[in-house]
Amino acid sequence: MTHARLSVPGVLGAADLERTVESIAAMQLPSGMIPWFAGGHADAWNHTEAAMALLVGGRRAEAERAYQWLIDRQRPDGSWHHFYLPDRVEDAKVDANVCAYVATGAWHHWLLTGDRSFLETMWHVVEPAIDFVLDLQTPRGEILWARHPDGTPWSYALLTGSSSISHSLRCAIAIAEELGHERPDWELSLDTLLHVIREVPGAFEPKQRWAMDWYYPVLCGAVRGDGGRARLAEGWRSFVMDGKGTRCVSDQPWVTAAETCESVIAHLAVDETDRAWDLFRWAQALRDDDGSYFTGIAYPDAIHFPAGERSAYTAAAVVLAADALTRTTPASGLFVDLDTLPALVAESVESVTEPE
Repeated sequence: MTHARLSVPGVLGAADLERTVESIAAMQLPSGMIPWFAGGHADAWNHTEAAMALLVGGRRAEAERAYQWLIDRQRPDGSWHHFYLPDRVEDAKVDANVCAYVATGAWHHWLLTGDRSFLETMWHVVEPAIDFVLDLQTPRGEILWARHPDGTPWSYALLTGSSSISHSLRCAIAIAEELGHERPDWELSLDTLLHVIREVPGAFEPKQRWAMDWYYPVLCGAVRGDGGRARLAEGWRSFVMDGKGTRCVSDQPWVTAAETCESVIAHLAVDETDRAWDLFRWAQALRDDDGSYFTGIAYPDAIHFPAGERSAYTAAAVVLAADALTRTTPASGLFVDLDTLPALVAESVESVTEPE
């Protein structure tokens, strides 16, 4: 695996980004687990995101140790519990989106390395994980967000989670195609999921004040083209503080670096390049001297929250946004160029604008 050293001209040099990747590696435990922050818990989604960033930064051994941690802890039904501590399960419920994201990580690894043996190994992880997730899909198409520890499904679906699952499902289908497996049931599930995201906003629990519900349908390719641009433009004033970054909620001046960098990728996905670059520059206000990133900052007093917390998943979002901006690695287009994934629905839907 060789590619140019990641750098963002005029913003972060290669050495700067190497320090950021090092800050993620420094949090990884001997087991391979990557907690949210030093001494914190882990979940499979953010853990996978951190593994992806490690691989972009050339830390292949550490990334594959992170995937082995997932393999070792996958439950017989294909899922992972919600939160883990180093020595036990902290929260036993199971989040569908968290479980699906392993497919995104596995496909990202393939795009970067071309390692077929690793992909074949991960197929045996991805297939049961996706089957578990799709057992939570309703007849209408949305995916209920979780199961209680006793297996009872939650009563509602989340737009952010279902959007992320749609992208993970595309990645899972890509893996299946690459390895010669046929999963037409997954393709049908994806079509119905994309339809409900685009056409039935009332299918989801109302979360309009949360930024992720604003940009995730665009970030994950569910709403594209003119519809995606319109969605991002409509929410810009509510969710973005000019010169500072993306608020986590529309009614508070709380900016997070992770959501700012995810917004970078969402804007790149619909060719809003200038705004993407602005957001990435603004995210650097949360950079610490050692290359790590504070999770959030509250204005107008510029107080970091939670106090002093620097998180691995935040650093990972910065690295993946940097790669998407500069198209440095073979995996840089994973979220911004859906031509790297199977096209399963008519691309005429690109111009769909979500109903109010």
